[in-house]
Amino acid sequence: MRMIRWMCCHTRLDKIRNEVIRSKIGVVSIEDKMREARLHWFGHIRRRPMDAPLRRVGDDCVFGPQKA
Repeated sequence: MRMIRWMCCHTRLDKIRNEVIRSKIGVVSIEDKMREARLHWFGHIRRRPMDAPLRRVGDDCVFGPQKA
């Protein structure tokens, strides 16, 4: 956020909210990008065969133990 404020010539003393600055230059928040990446990875895991080791570990961690 510091770099984005610097690019817009604003400082923290200007008291402009981060959301306003991000919308001004069209940058999404880090949380949104991390959520997008996790969902992308989750989609890859869900498409793997049920007997894949990564799928079994993922099911146990995310959904709890699966009953066969």
